[in-house]
Amino acid sequence: MWNKLKDTAVGRPSKPIITKELAAKAALAVIDSQGIGGMSLQLVAQNLGVKAPSLYYHFKNKAELLTEVARSLLTEARISEKQHFEDWREAISTLALATRKSILQHPKAAPLLLEFFPRHLMLKSYDYWVGKFDLPIEKRLLVIEGVEKLTFGSAMLGAMSRAGGKEPMPSFSPEQFPHLHAATAANELDETAIFVATLKAFLNAF
Repeated sequence: MWNKLKDTAVGRPSKPIITKELAAKAALAVIDSQGIGGMSLQLVAQNLGVKAPSLYYHFKNKAELLTEVARSLLTEARISEKQHFEDWREAISTLALATRKSILQHPKAAPLLLEFFPRHLMLKSYDYWVGKFDLPIEKRLLVIEGVEKLTFGSAMLGAMSRAGGKEPMPSFSPEQFPHLHAATAANELDETAIFVATLKAFLNAF
């Protein structure tokens, strides 16, 4: 697919007529509709109302485009600089919740984060948050790693169930799994509330 793009490079317009952000947004829209396997260069270009070679100004190959789509999933999640928080725990919890929500809004695109997670683009954010933690320096990376894994683990499992039209917890026999049945019956929280409670318990351990 992307090889065809290179083959037609001679016919490219003299100036780029789209931005990288618009291309990623269009690709995400195609994935939301058709899934990752159904995304093609032609469909993305059609979504933008341009010819396929126009995309070659911004992306060397399909992997670069998908990396940008993965990045866009994360940049959709923002918290206002004017928003007041009691401490960094509340602030990072709010950001984690917004990130999870952003990913769940695009369940068919969520698997991109497994292969194209743009961690190299998040170094500035990591540095910012590590500087906010009032913890011993040797504990600060644990917060970054733990929050990230809880957030993306919860989001990925939720996205998989949504994309497949399945419940997060599969049905099971109470007789075969009595302890799980008792715990499930006693739980009054939905998936989002469970995530918030789990994240709070983790952060309060520091």
